Amino acid sequence: MSEESVVQATRNWVEDVVVGYNLCPFAKRELVRDRVRFVVTAADNEDSLLQALQTELLRLDDEPETETTLLIHPHVLQNFADYNEFLDAADGLLAYLDMEGVYQIASFHPDYQFADTSPDAAENYTNRSPFPMLHLLREASLEAAIDSHPDVDGIPPRNIELMNKLGVEKMREVVFACHQNSPEAGE
Repeated sequence: MSEESVVQATRNWVEDVVVGYNLCPFAKRELVRDRVRFVVTAADNEDSLLQALQTELLRLDDEPETETTLLIHPHVLQNFADYNEFLDAADGLLAYLDMEGVYQIASFHPDYQFADTSPDAAENYTNRSPFPMLHLLREASLEAAIDSHPDVDGIPPRNIELMNKLGVEKMREVVFACHQNSPEAGE
């Protein structure tokens, strides 16, 4: 799959799932303003992914016009357990770069599974994406968005309720459709 197709499938997912279902009430504004950077890394091992993560964190530091970055890594950490373990290394990199409190890393994966849920629980689709990715967020912007939201604590339970209402089959179809509407889908 080409880089263009990976980006388009991810963009479709952000537009159709994250924004379309209002899973993150803060996402639409930055997407409309074109302040979301979609980047695909060719990393095929954890070390090269950490290097790509460092590059993107430093880039965010240098580019205040970019609000957030989705670092998509389709060639590494396909297994969710391995991905989940890698998040500790990603947080360790934030500490090493002295960027704790400046940036935060949110996690999305095709097989995302919250603790104490079954693999087939619909609520996992709040964090299930077409490809494994790391979402790099500016902590100050996140805090400002949270402070301005009337019911930030209500977001997760509302999302869980919505996913359970829509169901696993519907959400599988929606995420699958994100791939179908990318450039190589017709090939």
